[in-house]
Amino acid sequence: MATTTSITSTYAGEFAGKYVSAALLSGNTIANGLIEVKPNVKYKEVLKRLSLDGITANATCDFSDTSTVTLTERIIEPKQLQVNLELCKTPFESDWEAVSMGYSSHDNLPSTFSDYFIGHIAAKVAEKTEQDIWSGTVADGEFDGFETLLAADANLPAAQEVAGTTVNSSNVVAELGKVADAIPSALYGNEDLYIYVSQNVFRAYKRALAATNGSIQGNNQDINIEYFDGIKVAMVNGMSNDTMIATLKSNLFFGTGLLADHNEVKVLDMADIDGSKNVRFIMRYSAAVQYAVVEDIVTYGITNGAN
Repeated sequence: MATTTSITSTYAGEFAGKYVSAALLSGNTIANGLIEVKPNVKYKEVLKRLSLDGITANATCDFSDTSTVTLTERIIEPKQLQVNLELCKTPFESDWEAVSMGYSSHDNLPSTFSDYFIGHIAAKVAEKTEQDIWSGTVADGEFDGFETLLAADANLPAAQEVAGTTVNSSNVVAELGKVADAIPSALYGNEDLYIYVSQNVFRAYKRALAATNGSIQGNNQDINIEYFDGIKVAMVNGMSNDTMIATLKSNLFFGTGLLADHNEVKVLDMADIDGSKNVRFIMRYSAAVQYAVVEDIVTYGITNGAN
């Protein structure tokens, strides 16, 4: 059965040759390199974690172990996902692009629309992937995001779980300060350290900076670069409102089979297969996220039900 297609038009005159869609949420996490990407993961991949304790000891004449080496692992397992859409050509035959379909009864979808539709599908998948990276669940068509994984991890230190509130320009500096204060000292000052924030938190912070004319000392010396107490503040579009996660970029991973799968839409005209007037648009790809060391993460506004 073809996907329901509704064409509404007040067309009068020559078609301008352009389709316009609603603005899409940018998939900025991957596009801006804000987490590590692990391609070519067909089934599962192990993220190894190395831990050493008590590395030094007083010198003696003998060889004596000075530390315990602990190797643990976390698994990243991309979930197989798909997009299946089917359009019937018939509604387009009475539309103002009918001529571009050809005069034969064995016609094609309007090329302008088909090209646009392919790009729109890929962009919608990028939008959905961005949302799932941070706030996705095990629901159909989704994969568990960082918020979901962290909410169920009993090994997240309680002192690094910061209770959240509704963030606005009046309290955002204090709330960011709570996150910064909870960051382990071993991470502070690392060039790889980020506080990932939702859109509403980022907007509140920018407004707070503007209201003080950049006078919040020690936070942001350049209004065009987002910093708080020397820590990068990165807005990620897929994160839930009033949520923050602080950790090293190198601690967060996105796993997939082929990155190219996220941009490839296959088009299958069914006319030569079953004699119908349907055209199918198909995407298949895989995706998952995982972190390596939960002790190196601070959460804000995420309720952990495991500890």
